[in-house]
Amino acid sequence: MTPLTSPRLLADVGGTYARFTLETADGVFEHAASLRCAEHADFHAAVTAYLGALPTGLAQTVEHAAVAIANPVEGDEVRMTNYHWQFSIEQMRQRLGLATLVVVNDFTALALALPRLAPSQRRQVGGGTARENSVIGVLGAGTGLGVSGLIPLVGLDGGYVALGTEGGHTSFAPRDEREIAILRYGLQQFPHLSFERLLSGRGLELIYRALCQHHGVAAEALAAPEITRRALEDSDAICTETLQAFCNVLGTTASNLAVTLGALGGIYIGGGIVPRLGEWFDRSGFRARFEDKGRFSDYCKAIPTYVVTAEHATFNGASAILAAQLRKLLADQGSALLSQIQRARDSLSPAEKRVADRVLAHPRSALSDPIADIAKAAQVSQPTVIRFCRSLGCEGLSDFKLRLASGLSGTVPLTHTQVTGSDSVLELGVKVLGNTASAILQVRDQLNRDTLVRAIDLLAAAQRLDFFAVGHYRVVADDAQFKFLRFGLPSGSYTEPRLQQLAAHVLQPSDVVVIISSSGRVEDLLRVCDAAHERGAAVVAITASHSPLAKRADVALIVDHVEDVATHLPMVSRILHLLVIDILAVGVAMKRGAESVAVLPADTVAGLDEAQQRAAPVPATRRAGPGISAAGTLAHLTSHSR
Repeated sequence: MTPLTSPRLLADVGGTYARFTLETADGVFEHAASLRCAEHADFHAAVTAYLGALPTGLAQTVEHAAVAIANPVEGDEVRMTNYHWQFSIEQMRQRLGLATLVVVNDFTALALALPRLAPSQRRQVGGGTARENSVIGVLGAGTGLGVSGLIPLVGLDGGYVALGTEGGHTSFAPRDEREIAILRYGLQQFPHLSFERLLSGRGLELIYRALCQHHGVAAEALAAPEITRRALEDSDAICTETLQAFCNVLGTTASNLAVTLGALGGIYIGGGIVPRLGEWFDRSGFRARFEDKGRFSDYCKAIPTYVVTAEHATFNGASAILAAQLRKLLADQGSALLSQIQRARDSLSPAEKRVADRVLAHPRSALSDPIADIAKAAQVSQPTVIRFCRSLGCEGLSDFKLRLASGLSGTVPLTHTQVTGSDSVLELGVKVLGNTASAILQVRDQLNRDTLVRAIDLLAAAQRLDFFAVGHYRVVADDAQFKFLRFGLPSGSYTEPRLQQLAAHVLQPSDVVVIISSSGRVEDLLRVCDAAHERGAAVVAITASHSPLAKRADVALIVDHVEDVATHLPMVSRILHLLVIDILAVGVAMKRGAESVAVLPADTVAGLDEAQQRAAPVPATRRAGPGISAAGTLAHLTSHSR
């Protein structure tokens, strides 16, 4: 076993218990504890209680943590389905003082643990033989019903992709008269009877009450553990029938999952209930129901079913996910700045490349090492380290370290999802919004405070502002002109190359030019930049890092977002540029004061908005833009200025 540089905190949180452990070496778990959720006000309180009970000083050495939770995990906000706990992942990371906090669905973690199980950590129920490199299904009953699956990455160095599903909420379908009676009873309690309503602790209790009603017997107030105990001891006929019905319904659910996923690699049963039933489960009707699939009975008979008996299966999966996330961060995939360094490496000088290679190989050392140590390790001078930082758009080493630290915070990042022709309208909307949100967060991490301050100072002091853009980004220049005209700042929008050159050659030293270019390589705009400098005007660029425009501008506001303009319009990058304009507008309004916002009477502003929405297209030069968020931005600016 390979010892870890520091122990890692792992948690498995369900609706009843929160289990914790420390991983001190690969696959070695120590100081395990199980806390009742009801005894702690929230997740933070439970974690704090666990850490507080550890040996003195041990809790302070924990830097990284992974939480497997009985809940879908999307984005930053976690809200448990079967309990009242909720929290922000990033805020929780900060409150706990962690460098990394990864939160995943508990059955996603369990699914990723399956390939690691030894034969002794599972028990096969019935026949069938697993087919190699095939899909695997997993489900388990506890406080709720978890469902997931593993898709093999054949030909991609092995491994699996875990499916995050909510399959437990599919609709229950009865197979016999007894289950029809259960369905009738359940529909008296709930408008929708899902498999989770039956295949869980509370589900056992519901089945028991339903069967008591079905047999005309008064139901006792029995909890799930007592129903299970009586069934295993065969001391109560209805409790025994309840557990048999539970296992039969689970067999139906498992076979549904098998045929849905094509799970020829097998179906695994975990959770808090079935592993405790032991051999009783093997003798139940589970496997017979699993194989009873009509025309697909032979198909299901060939698929093996296993009970997971490993004590730390979910911890193993959470550990694997955390390890992969840390490798991803250290390999520069989790940090916007590290990704930026990798992209820019070929354009750096040989000495700066050595600094880049050192940072990419040891990013966390770069956070704490003084400049002398970084220079010595990279075999360069200290001024070279500073030049390297500035080539990335940073003001110096301190600014570089701040951006690097934000990139290594370790929460699970939002990712880009490809829009396909088969997407529904809803799926398309979700993907576009998700991709945009991801890009916005990346730009947020790239923002540089000092460059923003310098840009806002230049704009606020200017006698005139001129905005230059071409192609799809003309709308950004038009929107900017409209916003700053409202402040009483003389502003122009130039989006046609010939007029751009004419406008650039009449600039004054008191003017400021804002050039908007996604690539930063448009020759017409580069000529505008050079002409503006010849006339003594300052240039602010909203553009990509390491582009010719970024290097020539007085201030470069970096927006790195790559889009394939050959296949679709630059939707996301255009929104990012509009947001940077909004940031500048808010900053200028706050700097100039509230009186700058109220230059025009309110009725005039409203009339301009309405007229602009009705207006037909006019020549590109000097026209006011469509004011994409003009009214909302004005209200926002006013509220910030007061």
